[in-house]
Amino acid sequence: MFAHVDVNSFYASCEKIFRPDLKDKPVIVLSNNDGCVIARSNEAKALGIKMGHPYFKLPDSYLKNNNIHVFSSNYALYADMSQRVMDTIKSLIPELEVYSIDEAFCDVTTLDQLIPFVTLGHKIRSAVKQHTHLTVGVGIGQTKTLAKLANYAAKKWSKTQGVVDLTDQRRQIKLMSLTPVEEIWGVGRSLSQQLHKFNIKTALDLAKWSPLEAKKQFSVVLERTIRELNGESCLTLESISAPRQQIVCSRSFGTKVTDIAILSEAISNYTARAAEKLREDKQYCKHITVFIKTSPFDSKQIYYSNASSEKLSATSDTRKLLAVANRLLKQIWVEGREYQKAGVILNDFCQTETNQYDLFSDSNVNLRSEKLMTTLDKINKMCSSKLFFASQGVTGQWKMKQNFLSPAYTTRINDLKIVKIA
Repeated sequence: MFAHVDVNSFYASCEKIFRPDLKDKPVIVLSNNDGCVIARSNEAKALGIKMGHPYFKLPDSYLKNNNIHVFSSNYALYADMSQRVMDTIKSLIPELEVYSIDEAFCDVTTLDQLIPFVTLGHKIRSAVKQHTHLTVGVGIGQTKTLAKLANYAAKKWSKTQGVVDLTDQRRQIKLMSLTPVEEIWGVGRSLSQQLHKFNIKTALDLAKWSPLEAKKQFSVVLERTIRELNGESCLTLESISAPRQQIVCSRSFGTKVTDIAILSEAISNYTARAAEKLREDKQYCKHITVFIKTSPFDSKQIYYSNASSEKLSATSDTRKLLAVANRLLKQIWVEGREYQKAGVILNDFCQTETNQYDLFSDSNVNLRSEKLMTTLDKINKMCSSKLFFASQGVTGQWKMKQNFLSPAYTTRINDLKIVKIA
């Protein structure tokens, strides 16, 4: 038995909780470089603003007349609030799978012997609201797919008060008959259009379809979805995340870069961040790739995209990775181009505890390297990245646009809210 917990309009809600003046007002959050709408409050949804809508196509007069508040993505804030939500849920549920930044699956198999599922759902909602001021929906079902379906209903119909227990088969059939097939987890718009050709338009139509025929026509994934809709659990709770197989750090620039020194600063920053993630996972990498590209939509220049890679001795030392990354950048740099995006990819990982060094490795050097990097990470964790390598630069001319960035209310002491009592 599974419960699915999902924060309502997560990014927009995070912006609202520290701005009481935005209550009941439309809020939108933009993607990197303030490009497209990636989150909307309910008020913004009611105005008809679509996900993915380009920000530059929203006229200032429209934003002003509708009193729409705009924010750049503030991932430091969202990550911290996500951690608080997950910690709250963990305090109530023994087993949890963090599925994404704003949603989680819980194993509630035996909890109904202690507390009714609906009561448990409301308890989770109340606790998260009390600890974070965020509102979550809770769906409960025999499988993960049914729990997601239940949560869809919890959010869509206000009479449910944010909690739906879908363990009763009659309720499952009724809800599936009302739910468009594209709302089912893993189906989506593209696949649903293909399913329409088989006269499958609702979740119930899909549940009644032959799993073997679905596998033959589409994939084993759709076959599994059908079995899950019929109460056959095919997806288990993954309480321990599998280690990453690849780390990618890349961004589009706020303004196009034409100077290799500025591009080198960007590559150095991406490399340092990727190395931090690598050490967080307690892994070494044996392969690094650097890529750069111009804008494919720029009609004034010929599109250019290139990448260069190199094999490494297993390492997570930022100094070694920086040296290789900047050497690779020089190999693919072409003068006279206006670069829009760059990035670093680390892969071919191995665990630090089980890595086997070669004959010429110096164990003392490796030990000193690990101690230095551990100290660096500890200091930066306490002081918000105060220590960095010279090649990362200080000007940040390559950084992306964040014209509407809110303060880091929960992770930077200078951004703490100040309350004045009259």
